[in-house]
Amino acid sequence: MPHAAPHRIVFANEKGGTGKSTTAVHIAVALAYRGARVAAIDLDPRQRTLYRYFENRKETAARRGIELPTARFDVLDSSDPAELEANVSEIGEGVDFVVFDTPGRDDPLARHAATEADTLVTPLNDSFVDFDLIGQVDAETFKVRRLSFYAELIWEARIKRGRAQLEQGRREMDWVVVRNRTGHIEARNMARIEQALKELSKRVGFRVAQGLSERVIYRELFPSGLTLLDKGHLGELGTSHLVARQELRELVASLNLPMPAKREPELAFA
Repeated sequence: MPHAAPHRIVFANEKGGTGKSTTAVHIAVALAYRGARVAAIDLDPRQRTLYRYFENRKETAARRGIELPTARFDVLDSSDPAELEANVSEIGEGVDFVVFDTPGRDDPLARHAATEADTLVTPLNDSFVDFDLIGQVDAETFKVRRLSFYAELIWEARIKRGRAQLEQGRREMDWVVVRNRTGHIEARNMARIEQALKELSKRVGFRVAQGLSERVIYRELFPSGLTLLDKGHLGELGTSHLVARQELRELVASLNLPMPAKREPELAFA
């Protein structure tokens, strides 16, 4: 029996600094720990943060002589959607999930990946600067005035997907806006953003999930390629690290991803 097409998880935000790449890596590794076969494609050949993270992870495993659940990974330097699809077919052969990390800017491949997502994850910091990506608000009332170009793009893609779902049996796109929290946001501003997200979600059809807090641990882990889930290899963790790990587990659960049949976790999956 042929393997079903992998579930596409696309991390996309046209603004940088929202924790997109870090969240993508941690979700991919979390899925690998649960026994899923995962591939990861970095669509930002200039920054290549996701690619470097997995490269560091591979080097750490080899240097320490340990096995770490991981993903196949690649970086694509192209603007041609056909090349991306060819890359997906190759690296995604036999996997359960393909995770895409897109650039923090408007980009042809980022648009294509977002519109083809089964699960589209848009991380936002609790800031109206970030909220502007999906909607514009009134300066006095903070009510949503109009959709952004990006939200309209995803809205139209979901309509097309709805037609394809009827004709070809494609999955319905699940758009999840993930609220990553920063320590300096005041409560009143957070409440205004929450209300604006609630209003806009009804118009556009995305879900809102709680994301990750801004913690130094994420930046410290990058050189080793380790994640918060690599408990036996991180040394002694403080309380803030344990809280961060719980946030990650809750985020994974909130994505409601279609997990494959139970199997042993993938180690050194290549």
